[in-house]
This record gives sequence, structure tokens and C-alpha cells, in this order.
Amino acid sequence: MPFESLEDLRAACQDLPPGNEAAANAVAARQDTLTKPRGSLGRLETIAAWLARWQGREMPRLDRVKAIIFAGNHGVTAQGVSAFPAEVTAQMVANFANGGAAINQLARVAGADLDVVPLDLDHPTGDFTQTAALDDTAFLAAVSTGYDAITDDLDMVCFGEMGIGNTTPAAAIAAALFGGGAEKWTGRGTGVDDAGLGRKIAAIEAGLKRHAATLADPLALAAALGGRELAAILGATLAARHRNVPVLLDGFVCTAAVAPLARLHPHGLAHALAGHVSAEAGHRRLLEKLELQPLLDLGMRLGEGSGAAVAINIVRAALECHARMASFAEAGVSDK
Repeated sequence: MPFESLEDLRAACQDLPPGNEAAANAVAARQDTLTKPRGSLGRLETIAAWLARWQGREMPRLDRVKAIIFAGNHGVTAQGVSAFPAEVTAQMVANFANGGAAINQLARVAGADLDVVPLDLDHPTGDFTQTAALDDTAFLAAVSTGYDAITDDLDMVCFGEMGIGNTTPAAAIAAALFGGGAEKWTGRGTGVDDAGLGRKIAAIEAGLKRHAATLADPLALAAALGGRELAAILGATLAARHRNVPVLLDGFVCTAAVAPLARLHPHGLAHALAGHVSAEAGHRRLLEKLELQPLLDLGMRLGEGSGAAVAINIVRAALECHARMASFAEAGVSDK
């Protein structure tokens, strides 16, 4: 296991390699020679430079792209916070394996391999209104599983999750990190009615109160309020930084999962782009807190890495323009 203590993990979160600015600058210089007005491709140009910075290559590539979905179950569902029962998590993992979910189709279209990593689905986390969701050992094990899922040969990775009830821990983590109270961060998730929304808010408020002593420590609160799939996403995002792999983030749960890294290091998420902003209440606000500008705004709120998978195509478009457009000199076009 890569991390034997929270202090080991904290040290790893604070020891992050910088990007390769020379590679990013080379991309910017090439962009200025291509047959277009300077800057006219907007974010497609900066995305190409982002790829170069974090891959460390003057000519980035996207030959090996992977979508990784982590799945976990949550004890807080006992508080009636979801419109679906907890057994749906395992049922959807089976659906992923059979190729029947949205993420299967979107990953295929985006040219991404798909891995699904179930995390001890038979043992839900603790109900954080009554106890810690995860003790240090379980939290570090989940973080380590995510960390080990990233290999050096990846050109880019996107993350998603499956876990009935997991917008509740996501909102709890956001509230713990950024304040404002439970109501500010809590949405309807899988589609709870007004009574269900009230139960979610009450559960989060109870969790924040019970675990008030941990709220100053981003890792301790992630363990107390989070879940195995959230911890694994945190670990995988950390590993991607250590292994020079750019990251596309998915929706509210995924973003909340990695927010502790941003609190532990001022540039902790510099290697990550937000694939989209979801329709889940709190996601747009959380992206603003993290200074992440989403690539897409399609009103999606499915999870599964679905929004990030769609955004892979935007990144591919950026790279194709950068790599294949002719320069003014090559095309015989006058450059004013």
C-alpha cells in the first residue's frame, strides 16, 4: 500500500511535480504559426498547451486514454438520502461490465479504454451521522487502490464514480472545506423529492456537527465524511500528477473527491481540467471555488464519468488542430 498513514499521504499531496513549461511554450509558439488568426481557436489552443505541459512533450499525444470508474456503497443511505436503494450500485457495476451503461457508449466514442473498480461493495461505509464513514486504515486502502490504478503509459485519464447516495458525502465534503452550510451544497442527486432533500440536508448537518473536530484537516474530513470511491478518485488524481498524466474530472462527486488536494497544495489540481459542469446543485459553485472552468455545460447529472468522457472529444479536437493544421509557410498563406 503506497500510504501507511495520513501523514504519508499528506506529504505526497504536498510534494507535487510542476508541469513542463518549455513544452507548453513550444505549443504556444507553434499555435502562432498555424493558418488562423492568433488565438482564434480559443480554449482549443490552451488545451493543447495543457496537454504538453503535463505530458512533458512538445507534441502531445492521445494514443492511450482511459476512463476509470470507481464504485462504493454508503452507510448514510440509511437516512433516506437517495431515490434508489443501495443494491443499485452493484447492479450498475454489472451493467458496466455488460456494456449497457451510458459510460460504455461514451468511452467507446471517445476512444477511451474503460476500467471499473468496485470497492468492497458488500461493506458500505459507516453512516457519517453516527460514526466516521471510514477509519484511517480503510480510507488509506481506498486511496491506495486509486493510486495504483494509474500507470505511466497513459496519455490522459478521466474519472467517474458509481455509488448510490454519494452526492450526500460529496456535499458534506464541499461544505466542510468551503463553508456555507449544508443547504448551500445539497442537491437532489438521483431525484429525491422535497422530503428526501430535507433528509439529505439534515444528514449533512448532523455529519458536520459530529465530525467538527476533523474539519480543519482536509484528509481527516475526507475519511470521516466521504466514501471509498471518493477516496480512490483522490488517490488516482494524486498518482496522475506524480506520473505526468493529465486528468479530466467529471461531475460534483468527482470534483468534491479531489477538492482536498487543492486545499493541501495551491496548485494541486493544475494538471486537471473540469470536463463539464453538471446540473447537480453545488457543482458550479465548487468549480468556482477551485478555479476550474468547465469545458462543457450540457445539463448532465448522471455521474459514471459521462461528462468527462464527452469532453475527451474536445481534447482530441484540440490536439488534432494543433498537430495537423498547416503553418502559414507550409500552406503558402500570407501571414500579415
